[in-house]
Amino acid sequence: MGYLFTSESVSEGHPDKVADQISDAVLDELLRQDPDSKVACETLVTTGLVVVSGEINTKGYVAVQQVARETIERIGYTKADYMFDSGSCGVISALHEQSDDIYRGVERDGEDKQGAGDQGMMFGYACRDTDNFMPLPLYLSHFLLQELAAIRREGKEMTYLRPDSKSQVTIEYDDNNNPIHVDTIVISTQHDPFDPDDQVMHDVIERDVQNILIPRVKDKLKPELQKLFNGYKLHVNPTGRFVIGGPHGDTGLTGRKIIVDTYGGKGAHGGGAFSGKDCSKVDRSAAYATRHIAKNMVAAGVADEVLVQVAYAIGVAEPVGLYVNTYGTSKVKMSDGEIAQKIQEIFDLRPGKIIKRLGLKNPIFTPTAAYGHMGREPYTAKVRFKENGQEVEREVEFFTWEKLDYVDTIRKTFGL
Repeated sequence: MGYLFTSESVSEGHPDKVADQISDAVLDELLRQDPDSKVACETLVTTGLVVVSGEINTKGYVAVQQVARETIERIGYTKADYMFDSGSCGVISALHEQSDDIYRGVERDGEDKQGAGDQGMMFGYACRDTDNFMPLPLYLSHFLLQELAAIRREGKEMTYLRPDSKSQVTIEYDDNNNPIHVDTIVISTQHDPFDPDDQVMHDVIERDVQNILIPRVKDKLKPELQKLFNGYKLHVNPTGRFVIGGPHGDTGLTGRKIIVDTYGGKGAHGGGAFSGKDCSKVDRSAAYATRHIAKNMVAAGVADEVLVQVAYAIGVAEPVGLYVNTYGTSKVKMSDGEIAQKIQEIFDLRPGKIIKRLGLKNPIFTPTAAYGHMGREPYTAKVRFKENGQEVEREVEFFTWEKLDYVDTIRKTFGL
């Protein structure tokens, strides 16, 4: 008998994601000036107020108010009616220096010796549901909200849309873990009060989601995924009204959407959030590294589904353990423990080596803070840096942990 699996996503206008984006924008601004910045930035957003707090060690300077307001404006909170807008919200900075007790364990001579910024375990996951090796329920949940945001920005249809929204997709799988049907779609979107009758507003939004949003999403999917949209159940704004939203409707905090950020509940999660942290914090860098490993392993044909766990002690460079689970889908005549040993031969998981391999001292993190850190398309773009008091431009790689650059090495190592 098959089963149902559900994942959710939230838009860039969701209050927790507003907080994540501000935290990562602060991080990027400091890395732009000092690539060795140590940053742990936490943001709170609520009605008319942003509070940016945390610990930093840096040679750079960040204008917190400017960065926060520019981020909020880009997201789309630009009207007083939202009770949270870029021009009038208060911005409080409570940033201070990082603890010397932590700093001494991280900063060492040479990247080989750089210690982990904290203890903990991190997970990476990949499967064959989609071309980007992500679970289909989360992939579709993200895609629906990305298209909804695109419609809002175009301003031609669904002109009542506001920035806050959530999605949820339930997929039916067969006994062999293959997705066979889109069972349920849930869309909740903030909107203007464009009619005095709540039922009229609800009916218009539901019709537009059915006739505008979902067809746009389906048209951009491969034919085999389009076929799964057959007789699904649709719930749109199930409470009937969603005018009050964003940080006015809900207080937002950095790091509160860790499942949205990763695999939608598939695989596993070590509990550490990403946004606002420089990559000396293995919560972030090692989660990216294990995704990189898992994705390349599946792409190389080692297994159809892979979970990779790595764990660290604070201040210690070498991981305390590496674990691999192929869920019985391995294509090689090795135990999962033997596969893990082979992976250790290919990938150096010391924090300094991860940071160098994936280019994690670059200011590349703001784009990660909405619609997932994993499963994104890697790309190169020009980024402004401040060096010796001068602004310079350099090309930088984004989402490097999504590159399939180790497939050949893995195939050779495993004799595939």
